Amino acid sequence: MVVVNSIENGIVIDHIRVGNGLKVLEKLGIDTTKNTVALIMNASSGKHERKDIIKIENSEWIDLTALGLLDHTATVNIIQNHVITKKIKLSLPERVVDVIKCKNPRCVTSVEPSIPHIFHLVDPKTEEYRCEYCDEIIKV
Repeated sequence: MVVVNSIENGIVIDHIRVGNGLKVLEKLGIDTTKNTVALIMNASSGKHERKDIIKIENSEWIDLTALGLLDHTATVNIIQNHVITKKIKLSLPERVVDVIKCKNPRCVTSVEPSIPHIFHLVDPKTEEYRCEYCDEIIKV
């Protein structure tokens, strides 16, 4: 049996959809060479049948917009002195900047790399976003 200790200070991303933990870790760009990180995959859950969990020691910030886009069912717990001081329930962000890339070759973002990729939520049920410039629809 593997024991993963609680963290004294940092962030715990809980209730990640099973199998998405590694993808979340990679997409958020969490530097595992500078932070102590625990990735727990396929753990038992009372809320869901199974879940993934990421614990990041001594981290104070993650991109909540990107995380909400990657897995809006996850929760973020801020830990200070071994106690959860803040619990953040995520949702799909209404607007995302430079998280999704427009795949339309005629979009201005394909020609001008310095222009930010801006998308707006079109339908939360289907998790579709619309490019601000060319109206291309992308399902996340």
